[in-house]
Formats: sequence, C-alpha cells, structure tokens
Amino acid sequence: MARGRGSGAVVLVLLLLCVLLHGHAAQAAVFTVGDRGGWTFNSNTWTNGKRFKAGDVLVFKYDSTAHNVVAVNAAGYKGCTTPRGAKVYKSGNDRVTLARGTNYFICSIPGHCQSGMKIAVTAA
Repeated sequence: MARGRGSGAVVLVLLLLCVLLHGHAAQAAVFTVGDRGGWTFNSNTWTNGKRFKAGDVLVFKYDSTAHNVVAVNAAGYKGCTTPRGAKVYKSGNDRVTLARGTNYFICSIPGHCQSGMKIAVTAA
C-alpha cells in the first residue's frame, strides 16, 4: 500500500513540473518585424510601443535576393557595419529568439542599414 502512495506523489510532481514548463514556454511571443510590410527600409521605428521579453521570437520576412539580416553588436548597429563572426541570415523567413538585453539587427547590403533597415530590440 505504501508503494502506491509514493508512486502517486511522483506522478503528481511530474505533472506539476510539466504544467510549469509548458506555461513558461507558452509565454513567449512571436513578432513579425515590420508587421505586414516585413523587414524593409525604415524598419528602425517598428519597435516603438512594443514590449519584448527574452525568449520572444522575431520573424524577419523579406526578399532574400535583395536583403539579409545580420545580428550585430552595438558598434555594428551604430556604424552599420558587420563585425567579424556576426550571424548572417539569408532565408527571407528567418526566426531569431531574443536574448535578455539589447539585440541589434541590420541589413548588410550596402546603403540599406543607412536607410533605416536596422532595429534595436531590448528584451526584459
């Protein structure tokens, strides 16, 4: 009889753990950069009024023959430059999970970043 009670407690703990883990994952939001317009020029104001959390996902939709997405540091964002070893996305439908802090993205095609094709996203 004591065995059955212990097994039930273990099952209950496992179920609670699954519910908690599922609840945490369900809190992540998915944002399409630029909304219906996608990742394009003058995207730098797209973040205005939005709140982001670490774990949220940004979806960059764009014409992969004309643009890209590069995850850069603050200096790369400010100077519109691609640091050595930066992650470059080229699919036209890229999903990037936000890290806590400020996440910087630019288009590295010449002139695009300077025309506002860059965003800085701060995730709490």
